[in-house]
Amino acid sequence: MSEQLLLQGQLLGIEEFLLSPSGFPDTDGEELLPGRSMWATLLCEVLPRGLLAELGLPRIMLGSSGGGQFLLVLPGTSRAAAEAVLERAAAEIATLGSSLRLIWSATENLGDWTVVRRRLNDELRRNRDAPLAAGAQGVFDAFEAAVPKPSPAFTAHLDANIRQASSVGWSPESPATILIGEGKHTWKLTPNLSLEGITLARHAAPSEEGSGPANLATLAARAQGARAWGVLRGDVDSFGIRLRRVASIEEHVQISVLYKQFLENELEVLCSLPDFWRRVTILYSGGDDFAVFGAWDALVALAREMQRLFSRFTEENLKEFPGAEGKTITMALALAPDSDASLSSVYRAAGEDLERAKTSNRDCCCLMGRTLEWKRVSDAADLKDTLLRMAAQFRSSRQFLFELRGLYGKPGSQKIWRFQRRISAILSGSRDREVQKMRARLVNEIIGRHKTEVNLRPAGLVALDWAWLASEI
Repeated sequence: MSEQLLLQGQLLGIEEFLLSPSGFPDTDGEELLPGRSMWATLLCEVLPRGLLAELGLPRIMLGSSGGGQFLLVLPGTSRAAAEAVLERAAAEIATLGSSLRLIWSATENLGDWTVVRRRLNDELRRNRDAPLAAGAQGVFDAFEAAVPKPSPAFTAHLDANIRQASSVGWSPESPATILIGEGKHTWKLTPNLSLEGITLARHAAPSEEGSGPANLATLAARAQGARAWGVLRGDVDSFGIRLRRVASIEEHVQISVLYKQFLENELEVLCSLPDFWRRVTILYSGGDDFAVFGAWDALVALAREMQRLFSRFTEENLKEFPGAEGKTITMALALAPDSDASLSSVYRAAGEDLERAKTSNRDCCCLMGRTLEWKRVSDAADLKDTLLRMAAQFRSSRQFLFELRGLYGKPGSQKIWRFQRRISAILSGSRDREVQKMRARLVNEIIGRHKTEVNLRPAGLVALDWAWLASEI
């Protein structure tokens, strides 16, 4: 009986690849970002399945896949053949430029899982940190710079093709190429969990004609209030630590698949609801993160709903696991600064905001340029509704919001009576009891309940900017 082998693969440099300049002539790269993200998502689904099929091994030997990595169980006699396929895939991926790399590690499935995992990760780390260890001959020789050219691995229309395809294929001759509906081995694309198919979140808001995905201008026009679009990115907090704490390979696979299925299924279901299906397009859904773009107000609502569902998901499925790791999620929403902004630039801005939010805190959301805990996001939403109701009492609601917004340009140590006098001047002329109650609540929500000094809350500024966008015609 041959030994059992665990093989772990990882795709590095995905972020740089998504944002790298286009290799296609006459394109600005904007339409390539969705296609590249779909390609990167599918590659770590198709490649391990194709590898198993090529070796004549059953699907059950696929432990986990997607999210830029995969884990396989192989007989020891298949190691050389498996690495030959991966080497061809790595060579093809290297032609895409940027810093995209496929690396892998393999070890015998002997001993405790923590020991096996350490061996896998140590080899993976060596391959990542020392890419020339396998052979550096000729690396420093003089060479002529190659002219960038389109790769056969994907085309400018790959995004639309994948979103409309019923199946994808793979062939060992081009192991890094995603084939649409053809190839030596094929698999169905399904929105729900399937043992024989590949689950893929690929909803796209339809264009007005219904012939393809809506462009950025169309998504912005479908927003309520300001005609603006944005990118929402989310990432599970400390997911890697959660995986490192599992005690067996069965738990590792269970946790990996559980998170991946949740993100894919919930995103697909949410985006099919009436509030989102014409206004939001999915960029990708990974093992512990996701990205979508669309109308700005739809993205705010989507972020809050995803956080609510994720909180319920962890309460029901991770209650037996100690610690807070992997049980919270952080998101960031970046809005396009103008109508000429590219999808890649806003996607990059959302990533930078997400990184800052996760560095300073966790279980939070970067909204309107401010990082708030999720509870404060709900407070900002309630305050935004209060502001809009109060603005409706005045002939110039935009001027009312502008005056309130100006308070944040003043020093935060103003005496409370000065703040009260200014806001009373803004709201003067109304003796309606409901308006006066809303005014008192507004003051408390924006500055807190300090009796001597004003401490302007970030949630108040988020609510003001939110109301400003919502009231724009």
